[in-house]
Amino acid sequence: MKILISFLIFFSITVSSFSQIDSERIGIAIPAEETEDPKDDPELIIEPVEEQQNDIKPDDNDNVVTAPNDAKTEALPKKEFSMVEKNNLRNPGELFKKQLDRQLKFKEDDEKSNNGSLVNQFLGEYRTTAKAVNIIYRDHQYPDGDKIRVFINKDIVVPSVVLTSGFNGLLLPLDEGINEIDFLALNQGTSGPNTAEFQVLDEFGNVIAVNQWNLATGVKATIIVVKEKDSPLKLKSQSVEKNDSTQTSNNKSN
Repeated sequence: MKILISFLIFFSITVSSFSQIDSERIGIAIPAEETEDPKDDPELIIEPVEEQQNDIKPDDNDNVVTAPNDAKTEALPKKEFSMVEKNNLRNPGELFKKQLDRQLKFKEDDEKSNNGSLVNQFLGEYRTTAKAVNIIYRDHQYPDGDKIRVFINKDIVVPSVVLTSGFNGLLLPLDEGINEIDFLALNQGTSGPNTAEFQVLDEFGNVIAVNQWNLATGVKATIIVVKEKDSPLKLKSQSVEKNDSTQTSNNKSN
């Protein structure tokens, strides 16, 4: 306790002594230097500065204020007022119907291609001077039991024949003029349409015509063979050849 009282007394004495020292200090005044007013000096003359003329003439356009060009905006199409709210969502039933119709159309096209032609086919007209032709036919694809009927000038000459991988046919004596030959598809085999290849050969084995068909049941393929008259020149050459062959055979016998 004595120490604390002694410290307080010492602190009070120290503060009072510093206060007395600061009060005894004297300030020093510094006089201001006198200066003369420039206006009172008669020797000082200030001449006004002459304005320099600018040789550059102002551009008249500099004083023109132009308004900025406003970008042209296209008029937006006006929406028609409707009490019914438009909905871009499509009806699922409508989408299903369109998809079903498309699938049915593809199925129909596939059936047409698999069933062959549904209309009668004309396979050409051929001319010959031969007295008869040999008509042969076969299944040019996998033999699957295709059957046909053959007509000559609307008459049935082959009621039914099964097409195989080998050629079958008939010898047809030709009438002068048009000879119409029809092949009627009696059925379709196990692997699609009624398919066949036919050939027409003259009496000397020369090929007159070759063609194919792909038919649905009940559809016909038709060809026409026209027998032309032999020309006198051709008949004469044939008779000369015949006489030459006869003489040759006689000479050999002698």
